[in-house]
Amino acid sequence: MDTEPSSAGAQSLETILGVVEEISFANEDTGFAVLWITRQGATENDDPVKAVGSLSYLQRGDEVQLTGTWGEHAEYGPQFKVTACQKIMPATTEGLRRYLSSGAIEGIGPVLANRLVDLYGEDTLQVLSDAEQLQRVRGIGHARAIDVARSWQAQTAVHDSMVFLEGHGIGPGLAWRVYKRYGQETIRRVRADPYCLVEVPGIGFPTADRIAMSLGIARDAPSRLQAAALHVLGDATGQGHVYLPRPELVRRAARLLSSAPEPVEAAVDALAERHAIVVEGVPLHGHAGATGPGVYLLEYHWAEESLSECVHNLQYSPDSRLPRFRTLREWDELFAQIRALPGMVELSEQQQQALRMALTRKVTILTGGPGTGKTTTMRALIALLERFNYTYVLASPTGRAAKRLSEVTERPAGTVHRLLGFTGEEFTRDEFDPLQADMVIVDEASMLDVQLAAALFRAIRPETHVLFVGDADQLPSVGAGNVLRDLIASGTVAVIRLETIFRQAAQSLIVVNSHHVRRGEMLETPPDATDFYFVERQRPEGLVEVVVEMVAERIPARFGLDPRRDVQVMAPMYKGTAGIDELNRALQARLNPPAPDKDERKLGSGRVLRVGDRVMQLRNDYEREVYNGDIGHVLTVERHGQRLTVDVDGRAVEYEQDALDDLTLAWAVSIHKAQGAEYPAVVIALHSQHHRLLGRNVLYTAITRARKLAVIAGMRQAVATAVANNTVAERWSALAWRLQPHPPTPFS
Repeated sequence: MDTEPSSAGAQSLETILGVVEEISFANEDTGFAVLWITRQGATENDDPVKAVGSLSYLQRGDEVQLTGTWGEHAEYGPQFKVTACQKIMPATTEGLRRYLSSGAIEGIGPVLANRLVDLYGEDTLQVLSDAEQLQRVRGIGHARAIDVARSWQAQTAVHDSMVFLEGHGIGPGLAWRVYKRYGQETIRRVRADPYCLVEVPGIGFPTADRIAMSLGIARDAPSRLQAAALHVLGDATGQGHVYLPRPELVRRAARLLSSAPEPVEAAVDALAERHAIVVEGVPLHGHAGATGPGVYLLEYHWAEESLSECVHNLQYSPDSRLPRFRTLREWDELFAQIRALPGMVELSEQQQQALRMALTRKVTILTGGPGTGKTTTMRALIALLERFNYTYVLASPTGRAAKRLSEVTERPAGTVHRLLGFTGEEFTRDEFDPLQADMVIVDEASMLDVQLAAALFRAIRPETHVLFVGDADQLPSVGAGNVLRDLIASGTVAVIRLETIFRQAAQSLIVVNSHHVRRGEMLETPPDATDFYFVERQRPEGLVEVVVEMVAERIPARFGLDPRRDVQVMAPMYKGTAGIDELNRALQARLNPPAPDKDERKLGSGRVLRVGDRVMQLRNDYEREVYNGDIGHVLTVERHGQRLTVDVDGRAVEYEQDALDDLTLAWAVSIHKAQGAEYPAVVIALHSQHHRLLGRNVLYTAITRARKLAVIAGMRQAVATAVANNTVAERWSALAWRLQPHPPTPFS
């Protein structure tokens, strides 16, 4: 998906000519820089221009032509936001002396600059990359000549690459990302195969295809057809699919290319022949016992196959790190001992059965809705393990879920990524360096995608026990796969579903209504309710108004909750007059309006992030250790409005300009993004505008995010539509089938 806007918005573009006088700030990793430009024709009384943008490759003394828009920073004043830059090389001997004397080239100062120009005149720039000719200049020895040539070649490569890419419609921010990936090979790589650009985050197939067309690539070129097929597969994994049936892949790719299906079929065959994809026989949904060709990207085929193999091997390994429980007969006595511990309660028969399964079976799933005792069962299991000095680890797929797990168990818990020692590129824990624990307990397991689950099981020893705890009725993972449901559907692992709602939980309408929704029943909203309310609004504009009023006034006044930290607004969709984007704009304006003492950063599409805003991370960033769905608050906006610092669970995380697209306002979030989190209060906006995403598991997931208070605002018809729609969006995954005792065979 392309993330960089192609224009600067409604402001008119302006072009200025000048010389780089000073460099206030430059970040080589992101490309962002703050420069002071002396404009062409400026007098001594004229102030230099402050230019900001992806300009870190420029040097002091460079003559430049900058295109961009003027902006006003609250603290730092006017600045020129650059959208395109062209470096202008001096053409006269006087210009060459001035340019080389500025220190633009490492190893060349004023003395050597004059000697170079004296010897080579207007041809000086042509010899800077030739170490042999440089040595003819007095004072330039062999080593310095090589350094100068290398420095000039690097400068020329980055400049030429940026000009080339910007000339094909790639803005400076994305152009810098491309150059950081391919370096001095950028132009050659892009000319040879423009579709390599899809490897760069932020550049999608449409941009690469446009560049390919401008470079004369034929519409039926094999490289174009194959790139489209790979793009469609990658897009499908973003929608949760592990693979696509071959006919579906061909249909989608042909539509993308406006092509007949036959050339796409040939492209798929070619990709399979060079092992860029895997084509394998998989079950056909809705056709019992039938198989057909499924097409996988390599990494997803490996993950699904590896996960099924690891689960199978773990289950059927005869060894156990909990041998005591396999022969235990005095279970009632043991449960009585646990019940006597401080804070423990009488366990139901289902909970006791879950404990016996977890302690005697190698892979167990504990599922059930809110109020059915999953947390109590986990705490009892931990008490049993500690009673006999067995070791265990607690983990969840996200930081928020891990923090909550630690709170409810009063034991250390972390993310699965941290448990596996993820470095940002690879997991350090695997079958060669497995986890040293007798039991691995993973909460919120419905959020596990197939790749993370595969990495986890690879790091589990054959004798270790695994317990997955999660609500199978919630939305599936953001990433590809449907691991928890597939494990349950396979019929090959031990599963216990807790059904009984305990007395204390039954007094909560949040719990009662979540179970109503799960069973397809309408909500209870009695007038004397204390923790669950419905506020009806028909017009989308009225819905937004009442949501803002509820968050900013009513809930704080009645329940004493902080609207900036304790209340989370959710909706199913981003677009529309009652969508998440509009809700964020309205909530930001009310809860965190602009002020002279609040720095802010304007982003594309009119978005603004300012100090005090609640924000959400949109993708996993392993370097910063923030993950998709993490929520924080903006602490500072620094570096002339370009760098942000965000408080994420008490930890200050810095964001440079190139990472700002990973942040979005989170006064309102999608229900899918809220999965795994819990908030003191939630306000759920539902309107007929959201009909495409109104489903039972969507509403169920939203309600179960609330700890003390849930408010649904909007249309009763929208609620009824969600409750009635029990259709779970189909995800193409073959994990359940692979786990059953009939191994897949290659499809040809």
